Amino acid sequence: MQKNKKITVQGSQISVIMEKRNGDFISLTDMAKCKPYDSGVVISNWLTTKHTIQFMGAWEQLYNPNFNLMEFHKIKNEVGTNGFIVSSSFWIKQTNAIGVKSSAGRYGGTFAHKDIAFEFATWLSPEFKLYLIKEFQRLKDVENKSLELDWDIKRALAKINYKIHTNAIKEHLMPPHISEQLASIVYASEADVLNMALFGKTAKDWRNRHSGQDGNIRDYADVTQLVVLANLEGINAELIRLGLPQHKRLMQLNEIAITQIRALIGNSSVKKLK
Repeated sequence: MQKNKKITVQGSQISVIMEKRNGDFISLTDMAKCKPYDSGVVISNWLTTKHTIQFMGAWEQLYNPNFNLMEFHKIKNEVGTNGFIVSSSFWIKQTNAIGVKSSAGRYGGTFAHKDIAFEFATWLSPEFKLYLIKEFQRLKDVENKSLELDWDIKRALAKINYKIHTNAIKEHLMPPHISEQLASIVYASEADVLNMALFGKTAKDWRNRHSGQDGNIRDYADVTQLVVLANLEGINAELIRLGLPQHKRLMQLNEIAITQIRALIGNSSVKKLK
């Protein structure tokens, strides 16, 4: 999920794009406004230096498996010659770079991964770079605290009806003197009833599709889903007590999940938990 934030550095507002998957990108266009020239010209002047191209090439080779090395070497050899200018769009198009993003329009501009943005800041002004790092770190601290709170809320919501749910399973689905191994199978089966009702997939299905990610399917649920999950646990416990077979409970829980998700989307109370 992408978050668009702003930080203020020496009186200039600088846009920051925060993405879990791709990392944090900082607006070079906004940063360049600290100079009394056109931002595009400032960025091109920085890009058209051998040191910058070497740094950009090294970064791309480290993080970008699709980086075009042949084109990179061509650019590196031409940098510094008369009339040769490197713009952000040219760099991206020629080398398939991912460390810099460029788009037109009112909210567009040139953004760079924070590693590259800090290098640009050094070129602009060492003092500017120090303030940029300070404000960026402050933003990250605020975001991390928000994520910690969000994580705590999610885990708390997921556990609200956990005891009710497991007690119902133990009382109504567990045969006497069952082994711990068999008990875990029953619990896992019931957990997947809720997973199927809410997410449309089992925990195993999710793991098979997200083998490179830590945690489980519920760790990646949003607050709305976790509110509904907490409700489903309590409802499933009652359906178990009523003696409904598992497949019928799954159908009912799925209908309830759909109804509750529709009702909660845009709910102001749920939004406050995010």
